[in-house]
Formats: sequence, structure tokens, C-alpha cells
Amino acid sequence: MNNAKLQAFIPLFYLVWSDDLLTQKEFQTLQDFITTQTWLLPEEQQFLLSKITISNPPSRQNLYEWKSELEKIVQANPSINSIFDIVKALSNNDANINGLEPYFTKLENDLGYLGEEVISTFKTTVNSITSRTHTDSSFDISKLTALLDGDQADIINKVKAVISKPEFAYETSTDTTVYRTKVYEWCRILAKENFGNMAYPKEYGGGENIADYFAIMETLSYHDLSLVIKFGVQFGLWGMSVQLLGTAKHHEKYLQAIGSLQLPGCFAMTETNHGSNVKGLETTATYNHENKTFTIQTPNKKAQKEYIGNAAMHGQMATVFAKLIIDDHDYGVNAFIVPLRDADATVLNGITIGDCGLKMGLNGVDNGTISFNDVVIPKENMLDRFASVNENGEFESPIPSDNRRFFTMLGTLVGGRIGIPRSALAAAKSGLTIAIKYGDQRRQFGPDGGSEVPVLNYRIHQRRLLPHVAKTYAMHFGLQYLTNRFLARTDEGMQEIEALAAGMKSYSTWSTRDILQECREACGGKGYMSENRIDALKNDTEVYTTFEGDNTVLMQLVAKNRLSEFRKSFGEMGSMGIINYVYENARTAIAEKNPIVTRKTDADHLLDRQFHLQAFEHREKSILASAAKRIKKLIDSGLEPYDAFNVVQHQMIDVAQAYLERVTLEQFQIAVAKVKDESVKAILNKLEQLYALSLIEKNKGWFLEDGYMEAVKTKAIRKMVNQLCWDIRPDAVPLMDAFNIPDSCLAAPIIFK
Repeated sequence: MNNAKLQAFIPLFYLVWSDDLLTQKEFQTLQDFITTQTWLLPEEQQFLLSKITISNPPSRQNLYEWKSELEKIVQANPSINSIFDIVKALSNNDANINGLEPYFTKLENDLGYLGEEVISTFKTTVNSITSRTHTDSSFDISKLTALLDGDQADIINKVKAVISKPEFAYETSTDTTVYRTKVYEWCRILAKENFGNMAYPKEYGGGENIADYFAIMETLSYHDLSLVIKFGVQFGLWGMSVQLLGTAKHHEKYLQAIGSLQLPGCFAMTETNHGSNVKGLETTATYNHENKTFTIQTPNKKAQKEYIGNAAMHGQMATVFAKLIIDDHDYGVNAFIVPLRDADATVLNGITIGDCGLKMGLNGVDNGTISFNDVVIPKENMLDRFASVNENGEFESPIPSDNRRFFTMLGTLVGGRIGIPRSALAAAKSGLTIAIKYGDQRRQFGPDGGSEVPVLNYRIHQRRLLPHVAKTYAMHFGLQYLTNRFLARTDEGMQEIEALAAGMKSYSTWSTRDILQECREACGGKGYMSENRIDALKNDTEVYTTFEGDNTVLMQLVAKNRLSEFRKSFGEMGSMGIINYVYENARTAIAEKNPIVTRKTDADHLLDRQFHLQAFEHREKSILASAAKRIKKLIDSGLEPYDAFNVVQHQMIDVAQAYLERVTLEQFQIAVAKVKDESVKAILNKLEQLYALSLIEKNKGWFLEDGYMEAVKTKAIRKMVNQLCWDIRPDAVPLMDAFNIPDSCLAAPIIFK
């Protein structure tokens, strides 16, 4: 309202709308007043009437701006004693306004306002710490973005530009056929951009860059997660199974067509009766030496392939995992390329495909079931990098051990357990960005006589979200480390990398599940609305804890790997060996575990990165040693090893969790130590401190039971977590901006403009 006559109505409009409800009486009084004032032009009357439409109230931002302006006027003019005095001040004592006092005084009376009470509200000067806090970046956002993106910045920016185009507008139809078709169209666009074939060898049209492929997967996850999974099934699982399990003849025949999406396909491993237990698969591939073919057979209903992405609508071929049978001898699970449909999408003879139908999320992915009935494929369709059938019809393999060959084959597919946690991380970043920005702008309550305060200023709201921000940053650097380990892998270190990938997949996807739930609740009713995206993020990532391996099963794998490392170091695991293992680091286990240090509470100590890492290492070693000692005791008492592991399964989860938390913290610290920009380093240091201390606080029961800390110290840690949340709050929005998520991928309706 730049017009002086119109500005005269601001105090009244604020007063009638400030309780969020314009009554019928107030509406009628204002309407009668406006329409009878001959000093208002017709267009001015229409404008004012538009501001009192009951069905179209002003936004909270409007109300906040009106109140701020009124407070400034009243506090700058101590002589103001009535609402009309405010009106005159707003109009800069416009001559046309000064003569209207009788009219406005009558209007105030008709509305039931007492001028002195209203003025006292605006005269109150509020200067609380809570209300003063606001967003104010302490670092260069672009420098933090550059640090996060690293060497993949170019491809990340290219993907962001593509998914920001109009053709990538979100599909809102609840018709799964429409949604699936749209996701398939998006995949075609991405294939034309050469994103799908990024990891394939250059001689087959690829980019030969697995690091960029992982970055593409993570960046696409800011958009629609059905797209990410469809993309991952086609170009990752289907394409990379051909690349990594096949040989040159398969690469030449299939890779270019897979990378361009001319040949859509599936990855058919999981069976109804055998999920994580790949060794137990029942589908068979029986070799027929006379015509040099394999017959693929589903022996029973529960052996059908299930949850197979790309199967229900689009897949023309599949990598099928089946037991190789030669002359009635079972040579274990191998991989075969099996046609499903012809180029016209007609299902081939012997193939039965079902549709998994509506799911909790990811309904843009056409998951289906596949059964095979005497489906004959040529001998060359066996993916034979690790095993083959020779010209004499005999089984051959460069790896003589069946067990080692099986795990070597599966180990080549570990890339999926890197792509999924990175995709989950992007979903967590999206949810936090929405929730943090909403919390920064959504105002609720406030000190007496003062304005409403952004909910992000409240300590409990900070507690809900900011430790998750710290954890998300920590996971970013932890997954970066995993990716780099995978890219530089050697045969010798592959077992550890596989275990780390399995663990980080679990750690990241469980974290994302919890983060998105907190984000939903922190946005109140707005977070429940579909237009604000958190519901899609929650539903779509829910299955991330299940596919590529059930998280609980994967954590058992991680724990067994840690125990294996333990055995390498201490052989028979005698009591002295365990003690030496736990206390090998004297600074951690002896110096830290003395009466002075266990109750040391000064800020320098609590914020010290060495203290954080030592605490994590001590917990990791102690839990591992305890589990190892317990298993040995159970076996020594006569229990079978299989049964002993079953007894301690809950403890195995703790072993894996403590290991993953230590690795993540360690890599976060290493990454921060390398940062050159001091302001970026400072905020990352605070996030590292918050990540470490919030986890120590979460596990304080263990630290207290162990005697590593006393209650006075855990209480001091709780206070420090609170303080760190408060200190980080001004940078909360800039920390989200550093993710540089495209606006088109965020929830515009929930974030005030």
C-alpha cells in the first residue's frame, strides 16, 4: 500500500486479522465503512474490499510485516496515544487524512477496539534472545557447495540442469500406468544425455566413469525416486550385470543398446521364497549338450522371481540368477541372459509375468513377477566371466572354490550398495532442506508483547533437526570415502569394502528413514500434504532399508567381517588377546579411563576431536571384544557355531553400528582437516562436534555402564549438544543452500516466498 489513504487502513486490517479469523460482524462493519467513504476512489474501495475477503486472508508473512511496521511507528513516536495517531504517522500527516479522525474513531468503536490497549501492545519493546536469533550465514555457501561436489561438480550441475527442465515437472497422476510411462520417458531423456551409459567402457558408447555414474544417481535423487530406481535397474543392475559378469561377446552384443535404452531389461535375482539368501535360489538352468542350450525353469510357485523392476511393463530381457545343472549335478548359482518380450512388447512363450501392483511407494517403477517354463536359451547367453561350460559340456571356472566363486560373482555387484545409500542421502538432504527452511519462516508464539518467533529459534525444534543436519553432513563424507575405496579397490581389500558398503547402505538408509519422519513432524500439518514432497520422500525411501539386502541381514555381514578381522589379529581369542585388543591404545583405554578424565567437563575437552574419536574407538573395540568373547564362551560350552551366532545376533548389530559410527566420524574429521577456507572449516567443525556429541549422548547408557564416563560428564555433553544446536541455528538455512538442490525439486508451497 503506497497510497497514503490506503495505508491508513493497515492498523485496522492487522487488528481484525491478527487472530487469524475475520468475523462476519467485523467484515460487515468494514465493508459498510469502506463503501460509504466518498473520499475513497472506486478503485481504492475495490482494493480495500479485496483485503477483507474472508476466504482469502493475508499470509502470516503479511501479518508479520504489518505488525513490524506498526511497532516501528509506535516506538519511534512516543506521543502516539490512539489508533488514528498511527494512521496519521503512516500517512506522514497527509492533509487528506488529518480531517478523517471522526470517521476512524467511530470505526474503532464499532469494531470494539480500545485505542490505549492496542497502542500498549505496539509500545512494548521486546529484546529476547530467542526472538533476536535469525539466519545469517557465517561462510561462503558457494565454497561449501564446491567442497561437497568435489571432482564431480560438472556432471552434478549438468544433471541438475536437465531435471530442472519443464519436461521433468512432477507427475501427479495416481494412475500407475500413466506414472510408469512418464518415468520411462524421463529415462529416455537421460539416456540421450549419455547419463545411463556413464559407467560403461568407451568402446561401447560409455563414459567409462563410475564416479560420475554414482554422482548422477545421487543427484537424480533430488527429483523423483521412482526415476532413480528405474534408472538404476536399467543402467546399473541390468547393464552392469552384463558388463561385470559377462565377457567381450556380451559387451559387444548388448551394452550399447542397454546404455541407449534401446534394450530395456531386468535384474532377476530375488525369489518369493529366497530374498537375501541368494545361495538358496531354486530357479534352474539345465545344460543340454546336444543342442548347446540351457533350459530355464521355475520349479514351483515360490521360486518365481519377485519384485523385479522393469518386469511388469518394459523389460525385454533379464539377467536371471539360477542354479546351473549339468548331468544332474548342481554347480551353484550363475547368471544368464533370458529374453522376456519381443520388440513389440509381446511376452514370449514360456514366460509368465505378473504385476506387483500398488506399493507403499515407488509406484513409477513397474515391479513384477517372472516365472519360466522350459525357456530355452543359447549357450552364449551364460554370463561367463567367472564360470562357463566348455565345448565338451563340462563346467569350468578360474576360481576352483565354489564358495569363493559365488562371493566373487556377487562382489562385482557391490556398486548397487554404494548407489542406494547415496540416493538415500540425497532424499535426507531434500527433506531437511524443506523442514529447515519451513522452520526458519514459520512463526509461532512469542514473548509477551512481541512478534511471533520462527519455530527454528526454539531449542526443541533445533534439537529435532540440527543433529540430523550434522549426521547428514557426516554421512556425505563417509559415503565419499566408501566410493573412493571402491574406485581404488584391489582383490586383497575387496572383502572389507563389501562389508563397509553393506554397512553404509544400512546406516544411511536407516538414518534417512528416521530423518524424514522427524522432518514430517517438524513441518506439522504442512508436512503431511503431498504437494510438499515429504510424503513421497518417506514412502519412496521406506523400501531402501530392504532392497539391495535387508539392513538387519547386512549388519550381520558387517559384524561377521569385524569378527573375522579380530580372529586374524588374535587367533584363538584368548582372554589376554582380547584385553590387549581392547586396551591397545593406552591413551584411549587407560589415560581416558581415570577418575579425572571420566568426569572432565570443560568445553575445550568436550569439543576436542581427539576425545570424540577415542570415545568412538573405545566403544567399537569393547563391543567387538565382548561379542567375540561371548561367542567363544558359547562354543566352548558345546553350542554349535551356527547356534552361537544366533544367540548373539542382537549384539552383532551393536558391533556393526559402533564400527560404522567410528568410520563415519573418522572420515568426517579427515575431510574437515583438509578444508582450506577458514569460515567453511569453522562451520564443519561445529557439525562434526554436534555429530560426535549427539551420538555419545545417545549411547550414554553404554558409556556409563562401562565406566568410561560419569554422570557429571554425560550431563555436560547434553548441555553442549544444546549449545551447539543454538550456535549452528543461524547457519542452518545456508547449510541447506550449500546442497544446491534445484528449486523445481523442492516444495515451493511449504516455503513462504
